[in-house]
Amino acid sequence: MVDSTTNDSTMVSLGKFKVGGYAYWAPAGTTLPTDSATALPSAYKLLGYLSEDGLTNTTDTTEIKDANGTTVMKIITSYAESYQFALLEVLRAESAKLRYNSDAVTGTDKSMTIKHQMPSDEDFVLVFEIAMSGDVKDRLVIGNATRAEFGDRQVHAGDPQVYDITVSANDMGSGVTAIEYVGITASRSVSVTEALVGKFIDPVNGDETAETGEGTPAAE
Repeated sequence: MVDSTTNDSTMVSLGKFKVGGYAYWAPAGTTLPTDSATALPSAYKLLGYLSEDGLTNTTDTTEIKDANGTTVMKIITSYAESYQFALLEVLRAESAKLRYNSDAVTGTDKSMTIKHQMPSDEDFVLVFEIAMSGDVKDRLVIGNATRAEFGDRQVHAGDPQVYDITVSANDMGSGVTAIEYVGITASRSVSVTEALVGKFIDPVNGDETAETGEGTPAAE
């Protein structure tokens, strides 16, 4: 696909997540994804729903102030990324393991023992599956994550409990802290190609027919 040379509204996107599952983690050393489409191997475990605030990516910067305390410049003297999110499924064992440590949780979903203890420096892989507008998939891979901070956990009848977690995205190699793989989904690519060559696929029977027309070009 040729890059657009003019303003293009189809390049604007919301930040929704893939239906059915979009937040996964795996032990350090697990083979990392290298595209947006290949299915994740079984080592990647589902973390369940995120809260309505979704995923927040923060980059650290340095402020330069004058003698009066006024900020006159912000510069990047070093690069550090972090990601904050809140897990809604507190009864899911994998969510509890991410919050409290893998070795702090025994049992299964809705039936487990959780030991509250000092978090270790355990590192792990995180993958988020983001559904961009126009059937474009964005797979965010954090290849060397560690727990950095935890938000308060409130227990009352008015709001759901959450595991509020901030992770540090550490160096994956060559100063890279995370990688995004962005691509049009396979089904979208096929339908666009078929439209360009004037084919129509019967959604019920899967039969392929050629559209007819008196010199009319295929729909773009």
